[in-house]
Amino acid sequence: MKNIFLVAVFVLTAITAKAQEVNWMSFEKAIELNKTTPKPILVDLYTDWCGWCKRMDATTYKNEVIVKFINDNYYAVKMDGEGKGDITFKGKTFKFVQQGKSKYHQLAATIMNGKMSYPSTAFFNAEEQLIQTVPGYLQKERFEKILSYFSGEAYKTTPWKDFEKNFKSSL
Repeated sequence: MKNIFLVAVFVLTAITAKAQEVNWMSFEKAIELNKTTPKPILVDLYTDWCGWCKRMDATTYKNEVIVKFINDNYYAVKMDGEGKGDITFKGKTFKFVQQGKSKYHQLAATIMNGKMSYPSTAFFNAEEQLIQTVPGYLQKERFEKILSYFSGEAYKTTPWKDFEKNFKSSL
């Protein structure tokens, strides 16, 4: 009996000690959830061949402060910029395009305004309007500020330089 209790405690400890992860979902799921419970949407645009995308997944998106902030304040979407599935958004169906050696998903290209740079992080407000797309690898310190800036109303009233100067980190 004592051994069963010890095993149960060990298993429970192992489960709770597991690092929390970002609750990634599809773009369609985020839009669906946003209809009933509105909140900002974060879109991580990546490709399978992108080394910086993999690095951001392994570092920034594993930081527990970042993970908690994203999960608490955003619907988080992981979108393959070369994904093959159709996505319907605001009445338009976006598709995968292959032109010679070039390939991309139309929605990713639209979100990045044709500047295909991976990784990129796009921020939509709760009304599903694109606020801004931030290209490049983001270290946790910079990403925390950006997440905070776009999660509320600060981006509407406060210039970035003022926000950044007064930001208090939780890292």
